[in-house]
Amino acid sequence: MEVINAIGRRKEAVARVYLSEGKGQITINNRDLSNYFPAATLQYIVKQPLNVLGVAGNFDIKVNLDGGGVTGQAQALRLAIARALVKINPEDKPALRAQGFMTRDSRVVERKKPGRPKARKRFQFSKR
Repeated sequence: MEVINAIGRRKEAVARVYLSEGKGQITINNRDLSNYFPAATLQYIVKQPLNVLGVAGNFDIKVNLDGGGVTGQAQALRLAIARALVKINPEDKPALRAQGFMTRDSRVVERKKPGRPKARKRFQFSKR
């Protein structure tokens, strides 16, 4: 099997994934998964597509992660892994879609508007 690559995005985070057959090693920016994401919840988010299909120990995953915060990065990585798994076996797509792993979450931060302190917040107003 050759190397399969896929991309996942969430907010400002971009995850480029390279999937190859192996023993289940996940390397992010030349660091181990548990080292890059110390929080167990974020590790769980990253591994969700692999666990749903039951292929957690079958692939080595090399990742380039850039931008955003830790949660956005974890969710971008989850999407990228799901897309790569579908490239390998298209029959897995309905199972991943049912869990919501194939959908790109397009919500991003709303821009700040002029004359306001934030996107929607208004400056304090008093009649007197």
